[in-house]
Amino acid sequence: MHLGLIGLGTMGANLARNAARNGAKVAVYNRTTEKTDAFIRAYGGEGTLIGCRSIEELLQNLPQPRSIILMVNAGKPVDDVIGELLQSRKSKLKAGDAVIDAGNSHFTDTERRIGELKKRGIHFLGMGVSGGEEGALNGPSMMPGGSREAYDRIESLLKKMAAKDGSSGKCVSFIGSGAAGHFVKMVHNGIEYGDMQLITETYHLMKSVLKLGNEEIAETFEDWNRSRELKSFLIEITSKIFRKKEDGHSDDLIDAIKDEAKQKGTGKWTTQGALDLGIAVPTMTAAVDARLMSSLKTLRTEAEGKIETLDLKHPTLALGALKNALFLSKICSYAQGFSLIAEASRIHDWTIDLAEICRIWKGGCIIRSALLKTFEEAYRTEPALTNLLLAPTIIDLFKTRHAKWRKVIAAAAFSGIPVPAMSASLAYFDSLRTARLPQNLTQAQRDFFGAHTFERLDRTGVFHAEWSN
Repeated sequence: MHLGLIGLGTMGANLARNAARNGAKVAVYNRTTEKTDAFIRAYGGEGTLIGCRSIEELLQNLPQPRSIILMVNAGKPVDDVIGELLQSRKSKLKAGDAVIDAGNSHFTDTERRIGELKKRGIHFLGMGVSGGEEGALNGPSMMPGGSREAYDRIESLLKKMAAKDGSSGKCVSFIGSGAAGHFVKMVHNGIEYGDMQLITETYHLMKSVLKLGNEEIAETFEDWNRSRELKSFLIEITSKIFRKKEDGHSDDLIDAIKDEAKQKGTGKWTTQGALDLGIAVPTMTAAVDARLMSSLKTLRTEAEGKIETLDLKHPTLALGALKNALFLSKICSYAQGFSLIAEASRIHDWTIDLAEICRIWKGGCIIRSALLKTFEEAYRTEPALTNLLLAPTIIDLFKTRHAKWRKVIAAAAFSGIPVPAMSASLAYFDSLRTARLPQNLTQAQRDFFGAHTFERLDRTGVFHAEWSN
């Protein structure tokens, strides 16, 4: 089949190579002509790759109906490229053509673009792609949503390009109508933020409480990655990070890296989207907050100097308990993400299959994990499951292991080690299992100062009290 691709950054270039290796005739264009020329020189022998010097030339190299992947920065650049495709003088997008935005676009932009292009008879697919540059080349997880017709047209190619799911399938599936694909990818990234922060907090406890050296930390994560519970891409790369030396030196690279974490915004989008939908995602929100706190390097250094050493207790902490705390906290993070996807699917009528999401995340993507098989089975057994933590197998895990989890978080607090994501996960679990929370007082307070009214347990209706009397 023929495919167009615009944007030859690392991800775009590797997706183009992946498609060409799998039999597609790929016409590529980049705004910087030199980059296009260099790409063709380097990879032109990997399949049928056609370098184009203009969008018009790219369009002319694609028979109708055309399918064109955009791999440009989210926001205005996507709109600009679509505008150029629509306004090209000799050859422009026509009814029946399809545009596939494979970048990290905000789902609301995707909804808007679907509506705008639909008026012209042009199909639009918002496709989340996860796996980094290696995944893009050798097999990513792909989450397309929007026009079913556009997906059906390129499904066979995407299945050849995608990672294997560990069974007989590939890590790509039509997610749903509208912006379902980009929403799911956004939540994927939110879970990724939470997972990374939980691993980071585990490292902090290993280093500061257990006093482990980098080689011991590497060995521990390597051992954990062999377990059924924690085997995952992020645990795997973490073990490798602690063994990386400075080029030409014996010093560990990890110790030279500044403790300020950057972000591109998808974690923040997840938190914002969750607030809009009224879904609690405390682990992901804590991960975003942790990155924001890390950026206050100057202030933190000043505070450390002024507050100095506190009189802290240092309780003993078992490595097995720490592994258990990471395991349960990770499950809570996933549970929050799936709840958010389920609510968005309900509100927007996207009919997203959560078991299928678990399946296509089992390979290729950054949050691929052995845990996803357990989650997939839970949702296939009970498709209407209201929260992942209520699956019988998950309930049993938390019943038998929660005590060690609590000891880890208590040990962190007594040692003065911040574990915001782990603490948020535990609070989420405890809040979920508590039938009566203290927000009856919150309601009374709101009614006292603002006459916002309240509901009662013993009768229906909306009430207001004269509190000052």
